[in-house]
Amino acid sequence: MALTLISKAFAEDQPIPAKYARTGENLFPPLAWSEAPDKTRSFALVVEDPDAPHGTFRHCGIANIPAEWTALGESADTAPEHAPRFYRNDFGQARYDGPQPPPGDPPHRYIFRLAALDVPTLSIPDAAGIGVMWAEAKKHTLEEATVTGIYNRWKLIDVLLRRRGSARR
Repeated sequence: MALTLISKAFAEDQPIPAKYARTGENLFPPLAWSEAPDKTRSFALVVEDPDAPHGTFRHCGIANIPAEWTALGESADTAPEHAPRFYRNDFGQARYDGPQPPPGDPPHRYIFRLAALDVPTLSIPDAAGIGVMWAEAKKHTLEEATVTGIYNRWKLIDVLLRRRGSARR
């Protein structure tokens, strides 16, 4: 069997709930995986928006996820000690920052990529960003799995406007 990645927050190619968006509560969505290769010694994860206007935009990068883990819970980026290592995203933060497509853009895809690695840790400088981390992770990847969610900023705005309008009635 192949490495599989899922989220309880959204199904493959379905909308990501607003609470996981940067314009919402900006919570890291729960993820779970199974069927890791036998020689897995750790995992790395990246969250990318390939539909960003100026090329792929990276929202989150995590490395040194222990091999025995099979999930990252909601808000994993705010977990206390023994948390995996978060790298600087394209917003400049070492944490998860959720979907935030530019106003007027059509829906964007957000690809969560999990790599099973053949090393227990990646030794990357603190100042390194996700690009450096993911390039190093790719050198040690045994297998990769993805789950993709869709986010449309205008759908959220429409919902908020409808709520505001119904509150005035």
